Amino acid sequence: MPKPHIITFDAHATLAPWEDFPEGEIISGTSKHNGLTLFEDKEKGLTAGVWEQGANESRWIDYPVNEFMTVLEGEVVIVEKDRSTSIKAGESFIIPKGLHCRWTQPGHVRKFFVIFEDASGLANEGPLHTIKIDPAVALAPSTPPARDMLLSEVPTQHTHQYFADATGQLNIGVWDTTGYHRKLIDFPRHELMHLLEGAVSFKDDQGNAQHFKAGDTFFVPLGTPNSWKSEGYLRKIYVIFQPKA
Repeated sequence: MPKPHIITFDAHATLAPWEDFPEGEIISGTSKHNGLTLFEDKEKGLTAGVWEQGANESRWIDYPVNEFMTVLEGEVVIVEKDRSTSIKAGESFIIPKGLHCRWTQPGHVRKFFVIFEDASGLANEGPLHTIKIDPAVALAPSTPPARDMLLSEVPTQHTHQYFADATGQLNIGVWDTTGYHRKLIDFPRHELMHLLEGAVSFKDDQGNAQHFKAGDTFFVPLGTPNSWKSEGYLRKIYVIFQPKA
């Protein structure tokens, strides 16, 4: 069985029609939407890909999944009882499972998404609100890779965690690092990365290289063989899913 590989997310990917939203969920606008699943782990309830839909407004719902999104085109406004949050092209946000809200979009929207359909029955700790990610958020020191994993000096790294779900498997935030070179490993988690600054190169166990720069989004599945090499400062948004045994 072939090993997994790094998946590049293409904002202009061709999408296919998905099953319409139930008419009872939509107040106005279209119930039709299109999508492309780029990664799926059905057993764990994790999916990631690209999605688009025209203008619409939903009814009040308790959001059924944990979802991270980066808006590629258009604007989304998440309405809550005491606030509204606008997310425009180039911005990222999180809706925690259980948030009582309405989804509204005045026009066409396209997005990247990572969805965790948590079947544990556990509830996210409240109060729940839409979480908009600030790429420039202040970060705190974090633990770097162990020296024996490196082919370079130990880097200096920082992070800010925006969200952890009720199961502790899904973690989302912003992270930075000075340049470093890590040895080839089988990646120990699922992770979507969106680079905010800097660049990184990966090599797999066959010596094949992939290069990513600021503005790129990609997904590294659990078990993917890869080494990491970044020459200078790098900052990213991360969406980590660490399955429990």
